[in-house]
Amino acid sequence: MNPLGEKYLRKDFLPFLFCPGCGDGMIVQSFLQAVEDLGCRENLAMTAGIGCSAWIAVYIHADVLKVLHGRAIPAAIGLKATQPSRTVVTFTGDGDCLAIGGNHLLHAARRNIDMTVVVVNNQLYAMTGGQVAPSTKVGSKTQTTPYGNVEKPLDGCKVAAAAGATLVSRWSTAHPRQLIRAFKNALTHKGFAFVEVMSQCPVQTGRYLLGSGSPQFNFQWLKDNCVAVKDTSQRDEVEAQGKIPLGDFLQVEKPEFMEEVRRMNERVKEAKAKGGER
Repeated sequence: MNPLGEKYLRKDFLPFLFCPGCGDGMIVQSFLQAVEDLGCRENLAMTAGIGCSAWIAVYIHADVLKVLHGRAIPAAIGLKATQPSRTVVTFTGDGDCLAIGGNHLLHAARRNIDMTVVVVNNQLYAMTGGQVAPSTKVGSKTQTTPYGNVEKPLDGCKVAAAAGATLVSRWSTAHPRQLIRAFKNALTHKGFAFVEVMSQCPVQTGRYLLGSGSPQFNFQWLKDNCVAVKDTSQRDEVEAQGKIPLGDFLQVEKPEFMEEVRRMNERVKEAKAKGGER
């Protein structure tokens, strides 16, 4: 077994449930490499909702909460609130995070809670059979849009940035070195980090959206259609060409929510000790 797998995976849970050619296994490897490089395993705690990507956390030998559909982020907030020293990571899918979990994403980002949300985007609901998702492109034929999707896709990175996230990145499984770096940046960032990973899904995305269930074809599609940009000013140009822009879009420093709460509590204690409350 790969040394990372030997060290970090729950062997009694193997083999993976991922379909042949799925990108989730590649994400597991990239994430574990980041954890190994940083040496942050002891403080690592993860949450996951429902979907193919939610299984990523389950296979990793660490503290994990697998919760209801769309509720992985509030569960992660609870972990951070009860023990702020934890390195908290949520694994979720584009449907889980941007649809039923969208409200939680907005408020965790605006509060700038010190946590990392990893959104695996395969452009539809995969585990439940290939239904249209918030990330599905216009015109796409899925199980629930047999005549083509008429809704414009939701850009998770733009939503997270607009809501107040202080780190926003997007890479793909075809860019493993950049993905490892993005994970390391997110895990060490003090604030709300949003990392989107464009991932191949031969069984659903490939079959319904791309016209081929071949793992090789789907992986090559990512290489051909995901374009790295140096700054956000290039994103519109790449999108106008029908491509998916990748990059480290945002990283700023702002007051972190749990630290602000701690400071507030200290002020209240000091005020009470002086005989008043403010």
